[in-house]
Amino acid sequence: MAPPPNWHEALEHALIKYAIPTEPELKSFFKKAHLTYPPQHIALLAFKRERKIELWAKQNEAIWHYIHTYPLTAISGKLGPKLKEYDKQIPEGIYKLTTFNPFSSMHLSMMINYPNEFDKLHAHYDGRKNLGNNIFLHGKALSVGCLAIGDHAIDQLFLLAYRVGLNHIDLIIAPNDLRQAKPATLARLQPTWLPILYKQIKIALNAFPLSSKKLI
Repeated sequence: MAPPPNWHEALEHALIKYAIPTEPELKSFFKKAHLTYPPQHIALLAFKRERKIELWAKQNEAIWHYIHTYPLTAISGKLGPKLKEYDKQIPEGIYKLTTFNPFSSMHLSMMINYPNEFDKLHAHYDGRKNLGNNIFLHGKALSVGCLAIGDHAIDQLFLLAYRVGLNHIDLIIAPNDLRQAKPATLARLQPTWLPILYKQIKIALNAFPLSSKKLI
């Protein structure tokens, strides 16, 4: 779908008015981590129970560096994946950011590619339809299935995503930090494939060792 005719102007306006003023602080995070700004790649690790998003970055080398933590300003649903439209669940899995939205009613936002291929495949096996869509990373302090991080945080991540490019961003959404604990999701009424998903998430999170955070 093509963006609205004035999308580019709105994006430029949002960057100048909201995002760029936050860049000095953003650069200071990278300086503290001894990493060049802007980086080649970033990763966002969202943990629902801990109500936070960790920002990690790397250049072309394989090692990820911890940069900063942003609190989730609101959360909806319970621990566990999103299964259908209107269930108010925040998705869980390995995702990408696909679109900048300077017109967002939640200040600024970036669309998450929910449902991804894993979501679609297991919905097909389960016989589920109407999985929902329009899941975003956005500002403000309200969530009905999205990741809300407040206006200042979205200003920074919106700009960083623009500098890095959406194709160079990974997003992992987990029920809790699987690097240091087992899944906290209640097993009752959860889909049988959930352990497969959590194994994938845990493997992906292994690239972001907690020991690296202690160096900052």
